[in-house]
Amino acid sequence: MATRAEILNTLTQWLSPDEFKDYCPNGLQVEGAEQVSRIVSGVTASRALIDAAIEAGADMILVHHGYFWKGEDQAIRGMKRARIQRLLEHDINLVAYHLPLDDHPQYGNNRQLAKVLNILDPRPLDGLVWEGELDTPLTPSEFEERIAGALNRPPLYVGSGPEKISRVGWCTGAAQGFIDKALEAGLDAYISGEISEPTTHTARECGIHYYAAGHHATERYGVQALGRALEEVFGVEHRFIDCDNPV
Repeated sequence: MATRAEILNTLTQWLSPDEFKDYCPNGLQVEGAEQVSRIVSGVTASRALIDAAIEAGADMILVHHGYFWKGEDQAIRGMKRARIQRLLEHDINLVAYHLPLDDHPQYGNNRQLAKVLNILDPRPLDGLVWEGELDTPLTPSEFEERIAGALNRPPLYVGSGPEKISRVGWCTGAAQGFIDKALEAGLDAYISGEISEPTTHTARECGIHYYAAGHHATERYGVQALGRALEEVFGVEHRFIDCDNPV
């Protein structure tokens, strides 16, 4: 068991959230129990995750996508009210880290996705975009199969490029707009979570293999790594709950 303050102080030391200009508050978003013995992690603080965490007896929920995003209605009503009410009724802390978790060199979504896909020498390329090399050159269809097998869902593939893929760039989540950074670096392929209409034409006309592997699917791994680290340091129980999302 650990105190909420001890866990939050450690997360601040690890993730340095103040260094990021983000779209939401990072850290504690809803205050719950002071003592924490069980943490549930998940991608998004949805009602489904909250209900599952209550069933699991969690004192803290750790997510990548929390609440209070810039531009959204700030009123606590409707869906947001129902979610927050459940957290308060059961005295559960909601802790969220967005860009700090994407970018972290050890626990981050980009670093963890490279581990899942067996991409070697993963390293930052430009901003939030990372690059690395495949352990063996693969055809576009072979790489598509690897992604599908690792993430348990087929990616949406578009584009064109070299017959074999060796150098890969990626950024988890809604990062399709960063495809230009992969092109500038001369990479063979680019992976993100989502795709947009212009991205298709860019990939086809500029000669790069593009894989939209799912926003949720590409961002399942950072919170798991972070939860496991907290479990190791504090001796708290950690459980990842995957509330599937096809997007």
